[in-house]
Amino acid sequence: MSEKSIRERIIETSMRLFEANGYHRVTVDQIVKESGTSKGGFYHNFKSKDELLYIIHDQFISYVLEKAEEAYEQWEKPTERLQAIVKSFVKMIDLYRSQVTIFYQESLFLAPEYFRDIEIKRDRYKKMMFTVVQDGIDSGEFRPELPVPIVSMAIFGMVNWIYKWYQKSGTYSIEQIADIYADMVLHAVLKPAAMENPDFHRFFLQAPEFPFKP
Repeated sequence: MSEKSIRERIIETSMRLFEANGYHRVTVDQIVKESGTSKGGFYHNFKSKDELLYIIHDQFISYVLEKAEEAYEQWEKPTERLQAIVKSFVKMIDLYRSQVTIFYQESLFLAPEYFRDIEIKRDRYKKMMFTVVQDGIDSGEFRPELPVPIVSMAIFGMVNWIYKWYQKSGTYSIEQIADIYADMVLHAVLKPAAMENPDFHRFFLQAPEFPFKP
């Protein structure tokens, strides 16, 4: 068994146990037993259970930050950037739902040094969202009467709550949900004149081209 596979098995097992039982009710011995590894293998890959919790948190935060930065570099207009960021944020829930669930259940138990690292990335992501929304106002695309912090935090709240109700087997795929959320956000923030811009029409849902499952 490779070191990588040992690490992955420990992470996957710990996520399942943390999500089901809570961080403090799970021991390293349980993780080792359930993952079919050893204490030596555990401590070769992780300094402690605290570090393991940090790595689980870091996975999805690093992903959304990377995607936001990619969107900022790839697109020029704030509307394009915001649409891409919202869609990648929503899709993250499908990729990292267990990590997100554990984050909201157990983030208070992160050791201070790990919490600071997570907070730095969260602040970078928040700053990126604030910047995109402000750029949209400055460019004349977004409604100037909407406060940047409230718009940004509303987007965070809308998307973060998806983990509570999203099911892979549900009526709508994560791609469809991402399109719906992006559509709602853009309809909320774009100025009426900007919504008439032909360049932005591709961002809005068109019923004939958007076949939902029955």
